[in-house]
Amino acid sequence: MAEARKNGLYPEISEELSALMRTGWADTERRDVQPVEQAPYAARRRAALGALFPGERLVVPSGSLRIRSNDSHYPFRPYTGYVHLTGDQSRDCALVLEPRPEGGHDAYCYRLPRDGRDTDGFWTGMTAELWTGRRPSLAESERELGLACRDIRTLPGHLRDTPVPTRVVRGHDVTLDATPGTDDERDAELEEALSGLRLVKDAWEIGEMRRAVDSTVRGFTDVVRELSQAVATSERWIEGTFFRRARVEGNDVGYGSICAAGEHATIMHWTDNDGPVRPGELLLLDAGVETRTLYTADVTRTLPISGTFSPLQRKVYDAVYEAQEAGMAAVKPGARYRDFHEAAQRSMTERLVAWGLVEGPAERAYELGLQRRFTMAGTGHMLGLDVHDCAQARNEDYVDGVLEPGMVLTVEPGLYFQPDDLTVPEEWRGIGVRIEDDLLVTADGYENLSGGLPRSAAEVESWMREFAG
Repeated sequence: MAEARKNGLYPEISEELSALMRTGWADTERRDVQPVEQAPYAARRRAALGALFPGERLVVPSGSLRIRSNDSHYPFRPYTGYVHLTGDQSRDCALVLEPRPEGGHDAYCYRLPRDGRDTDGFWTGMTAELWTGRRPSLAESERELGLACRDIRTLPGHLRDTPVPTRVVRGHDVTLDATPGTDDERDAELEEALSGLRLVKDAWEIGEMRRAVDSTVRGFTDVVRELSQAVATSERWIEGTFFRRARVEGNDVGYGSICAAGEHATIMHWTDNDGPVRPGELLLLDAGVETRTLYTADVTRTLPISGTFSPLQRKVYDAVYEAQEAGMAAVKPGARYRDFHEAAQRSMTERLVAWGLVEGPAERAYELGLQRRFTMAGTGHMLGLDVHDCAQARNEDYVDGVLEPGMVLTVEPGLYFQPDDLTVPEEWRGIGVRIEDDLLVTADGYENLSGGLPRSAAEVESWMREFAG
């Protein structure tokens, strides 16, 4: 409305219109709000975070809208650390842990209250409820989150007027970025700790990961069922098919879906998804459903578009499958995080040397990293609220750490022969294969959460015969 008036589409608000808009509204306060499922888990996470920073105030914003173009915005997704500690997904909020003199912290969620009907704010402006939808009241939010809630507009003054050692997660709220008395190094340590807290998932989070993976399995089956439509159109049909499942059963896709047919399968992060889908070539589909609580799966399958692998395609596929088997066998409590990566990479190096594509012996080639021309990337990563979860955690806790029960990670080896690579025979060029599954570390090994999807070449072909339209 404010933009419309600025551009001359509407006259200034008359007193009569203002008075009319302020009357005749029902009481819509919700008095039956129940706590979100993760509320008790979030409380324990907050306590764990506070214990790392005794005597300090911690400020974790949810983030704000970002402009896509002119006056339109990207869909809002809150900062992951905020969601993990609150279970909330609202924008323009902040969690504040205030230190108590006797030790410990009090937690407060600062957020926009509902617009009162006694001003024009509820129907004019960028945050007006009549334009953007009803917000919960502070009382409703308190019941839902199990947190004391305050008006976000009072937070800058509170931070200014009550000095105490403070750390802020930066880059998500320009107002909070200007908080006095903080510094970049100490603030980075807070974000590092928030990331590290997510390395081991609690029971509720593991349940959400199962939901994300189960929906993703159904999304892959949808794609196989509609593959003939993709052949008649393009990779975009595949993208749209999987997106439909993600939106119906979850919040969104957890990352830009990679729907890479033909030589596009050799591009690690192909997200244009505008190429042709041709029988006789391969389709590399890397996609994950994000649940309504924002936990995401991350699964990849490489499918023969015609339903059957050619002998060479199967040769490459089997090599990747064997590498994934080797990597998955290395996933167990107490193992180094790097073990599964090294096991998979060594397996593929041996194949590349045997094929004459990399100069051996295999151990020397691996030590020199020669296989990376064709393997490109690492073999996996942590998974959770972010597709590359825990990315800011300390190296000694993550990539240089050891696996523990409750960790969820991907194992995703791949071989990629670029279409312009003159070091490989012509018939190999343009073949890309990746197989990716989501593994939960258990007390005695691992559980393949995405094991409901076929993995071996024979299983994939049988699955496609069953479902392909």
